[in-house]
Amino acid sequence: MIKLLRHNEINKVRWDECVKKSFNGNVYALSWYLDIVHRNWDALVENDYERVMPLTSSKKFGLSYMFQPFFVQQLGVFSSTQLSQETVDNFIKAIPQEYRLIQYRLNSYNKVNYEADDIVRHRNVELDLIYDYQYLYNNYNNNTKRNLAKAENAGLSIVYDIDPEVIVNIFRNNKGKNVQHWQDKEYDRLLNLIHTAISYKCCFTIGINDLENNIIAGAVFMHSHDRLIFLFSGSDERHKDKHALTMLLDNVIREYSETQYTLDFEGSDNEGLARFYKGFGGNEVFYPELKCNNLKGILKFIYKLMRK
Repeated sequence: MIKLLRHNEINKVRWDECVKKSFNGNVYALSWYLDIVHRNWDALVENDYERVMPLTSSKKFGLSYMFQPFFVQQLGVFSSTQLSQETVDNFIKAIPQEYRLIQYRLNSYNKVNYEADDIVRHRNVELDLIYDYQYLYNNYNNNTKRNLAKAENAGLSIVYDIDPEVIVNIFRNNKGKNVQHWQDKEYDRLLNLIHTAISYKCCFTIGINDLENNIIAGAVFMHSHDRLIFLFSGSDERHKDKHALTMLLDNVIREYSETQYTLDFEGSDNEGLARFYKGFGGNEVFYPELKCNNLKGILKFIYKLMRK
């Protein structure tokens, strides 16, 4: 039986045990991660924590809705046994009717009917690192190999365990200037998330120095369930011709080659980013988003106009 548990009813020890032993578990679904990205999350739990599904909801203007928190790509149903489409459907049906709007991303192992009106397909790119580095390098496309050579010729070097705030500041001073919906609270939450993950020994940072030992790019990786997640990065646009992120990702691939890890590029539906990630030999993997509008009458009409 699937039960709805409010946040204060969740046994987080049992929750984390379920997520950790799940064949499709990920770092996003661990209780400490959810507590940071959305502190009042609720849950659907089957029987005695055999399968679980976090619910990230909020309320605005008196309306309850479900949404995908920042810094979380995939949630959905987690289980130690294989999941049928029927099981996933049962969890979806158990989502409380009180949520009038739903925009919630499940994980790539959650089988759904992609033809359904309330399901949207999203693209991820992943790279299996079980092979030796030379094999992986040979699968880079020519553009990635050229850019890697440019980075090496520019005299760039790798630096490990850099301060997360350096990476965040590089992002804020460059690409972040065009990300209007991220305010101080989002960046503070991100830094809290990174520092907490480091304390749990499931996160590392890496950067790229130029010839003057200035950090011109950096990235944050989460690791859990044999997955390396490329969570966040920043790159100084003044040095974009040096292709620092290409060197950074190549270094991670080299360091983790011949392991059980899968490199999860965490995206993207953006064609340019997807092309960049696939340049390292990555493969497309798709995952579903549940998208429902249960508003009534004029509210539904106004919402549709606002989304155009």
